Amino acid sequence: MRQYEVTFIVDPVLPKDEIEAKAKKYVDYLKEHEASIVHIDEMGLRQLAYPINRRNSGVYYCVEFQSDANNIIDNLELNLRRDEQLLRFLTVSLDKYGVKYNADKRAGLIGKKKKDDKKGDAPAAAAAPKAEAPKAEAPKAEAPKAEAPKAKASDDLKKIEGVGPKIAGLLNDAGINTFADLAKADADKVKAILDAAGSSFAMHDPSTWGQQAQLAADGKWDELKTLQDELQGGKPADASSEEE
Repeated sequence: MRQYEVTFIVDPVLPKDEIEAKAKKYVDYLKEHEASIVHIDEMGLRQLAYPINRRNSGVYYCVEFQSDANNIIDNLELNLRRDEQLLRFLTVSLDKYGVKYNADKRAGLIGKKKKDDKKGDAPAAAAAPKAEAPKAEAPKAEAPKAEAPKAKASDDLKKIEGVGPKIAGLLNDAGINTFADLAKADADKVKAILDAAGSSFAMHDPSTWGQQAQLAADGKWDELKTLQDELQGGKPADASSEEE
């Protein structure tokens, strides 16, 4: 069976029971259409990257499910798009790598090795200054020089409508770290990056990302918000409707 995940943001001004009922509504919809629920992630109240409908935060839900029904995604997105109590939504088709990543993350395998490595290195790090106390000042002077440019040369690409954490990581790996980098990147080049990462990324349309990134790079946040209010998943809303 094909595997998908849908993430949607519920308006936080709703009462708690209505928010929970809203999430249950779409879970029940999937079950009624013969979808198998793999996992429901109640991510809770989170800060938005930019204001949406005068809201600065939203209640996030992510539902991973399996289905072989031909029209289940089109019909689901139609219902989500018509729901005025949802701030945004995004559906993604998962390939085998995306399925494994989510499973490993739920099992606590993602990020665990790094934590263990830090613990294992702690005694060695503590012992080093004792053995080489006179040389301790040299690395302290060099460390800021190596790290400072990285911090300054990176923008939060997730502020671009249609770019999530995974896609932002792909762009960073390809050398696209700032809004200016993304604004200069050819849309075909960005599409090729997505295509190479697998089917779950190839379904995204980066045609407006350059325009959004240019506004962000210029600090034109009000103009960016106006543009993003007209988009759905990074694509013009009318284009999304035509695809249906």
